[in-house]
Amino acid sequence: MSQKPTIAMVAITLHGTSVLKKLAENYIEADIFLSEKFISLGDDFPVNSNKPKVIDAPIKIVMGTLFQNYDLLVFVFSIGAAVRLMAPFLKSKREDPGVVVIDDCGNFVIPVLSGHIGGANAFASDIADAIDAIVVFTTASESRQTLPVDILGRELGWIVEAPHSNQVKVAAHVVNDEPIAFIQEAGSSKWWPDDKKLPGNIYLFDTYSAIDETQFSAILWVTNSEIPESLWQTLEGRLIVYRPPE
Repeated sequence: MSQKPTIAMVAITLHGTSVLKKLAENYIEADIFLSEKFISLGDDFPVNSNKPKVIDAPIKIVMGTLFQNYDLLVFVFSIGAAVRLMAPFLKSKREDPGVVVIDDCGNFVIPVLSGHIGGANAFASDIADAIDAIVVFTTASESRQTLPVDILGRELGWIVEAPHSNQVKVAAHVVNDEPIAFIQEAGSSKWWPDDKKLPGNIYLFDTYSAIDETQFSAILWVTNSEIPESLWQTLEGRLIVYRPPE
């Protein structure tokens, strides 16, 4: 997301309202929606946060508006209810907002939808830190602490250049611990945390000529050079190129 994401948070229970009160201190720009029964508790929310709004229609109707108008959504109710309510409005991971669900006691924070591209995983981590909760990842790259190939380097301005089918196939190779060649000819070296060990199936190279492509299931290539069409064909389904700022 190039601009600051818009955020909406929804609670429909007494304890869920208390969870959002904590979050309001950290996300003062978020629009907060409470059930009419508990809207009076909004008077106790931080004075510098948005005043909570009442949910003035059935939540299944409100959901459509939320999906259309916000980049990130937080629901403090069950995952099952969230899934049923979201189902009619789902399009694709490139269009859907990032969705995070928090249990009624504020113990667990779970990114449910658009974890990578939609930003739900990173958002869930921030929320968990804010309310001292446990974040529960179900996406393979996070749970296995390996490379998220579809958003790698995004915070550095890298742009992914590869068909979506390549991204899906390469991501599978990465999380299945198959050998991956990582070639970096340009861009920042800060694409992996300094305090975190690089997964053992990722092998680093400075140039494409240094690798034997038959030894690797996939190739991640950070470069500003043109990739010949013949090479794309040779590496069909196995190549992802990242374009860093020049």
